[in-house]
Amino acid sequence: MTDDGLLFVETDRFHGPLDLLLHLIRTQDIDIFDIPIARITRQFLTAIEELGDADVNEAGEFLQMAATLVGIKARMLMPSPAGEEEHDPRAELVRRLLEYEQVREIATRLRAAENDRSRRHGKGYVEPRHRKWVAEVPLTVTWNEVFQAALSVQVPAERDREHRVFARRVAMREKADLIAAAVGRVGRIEFASLVAPWAERIHAVMTLLAGLELGRRRAVSLRQRKPFSALWIYGPREEHSE
Repeated sequence: MTDDGLLFVETDRFHGPLDLLLHLIRTQDIDIFDIPIARITRQFLTAIEELGDADVNEAGEFLQMAATLVGIKARMLMPSPAGEEEHDPRAELVRRLLEYEQVREIATRLRAAENDRSRRHGKGYVEPRHRKWVAEVPLTVTWNEVFQAALSVQVPAERDREHRVFARRVAMREKADLIAAAVGRVGRIEFASLVAPWAERIHAVMTLLAGLELGRRRAVSLRQRKPFSALWIYGPREEHSE
């Protein structure tokens, strides 16, 4: 420190203007809630003169902070408008400095913890989880307890279960064999007599399809004298005999 209160600092070892400003305040034991703006501004301007040919973005950040300090000093010198509550222009700067100091302290502690861990363990080390010890308790059960447990067992109540019967699929091949066997045995047969044993409509549909398929192959012939009259199925021999 010189006779006029200026400090000689190296800006290369500071991470931004807040870091430099906080260093000036802490090294001189200044109350952060009562910052002498004029004094700190002179020291800050002297420090950033050493930037020289530094990075343009870095220099801009330091110059912006210097302008902020000058603006705060100007607002402190100007009287407050009548009727308005006085507000300390330094309050926002104090808030930013306290937040920065807190973040820097957290980063320092995390870095120290990381270095300590790296000395004790390699990269990627995961601490194993220890299983909790479980005491072995002997199982002691008396016959009376077993008997009481058996008596407490309740027979489940019977429930009405719905019984579903699914109809077997009807194959047209079976119906075709049925028609061929019938006409081969009696020569001709009425369609209604073929489907009479079954109540399901699917049997009638499949029997009709089987008869039409056999008629297409000329294995049988189907005749009906008039609409809605009885349908007869004839074998090849029976058809030629008529």
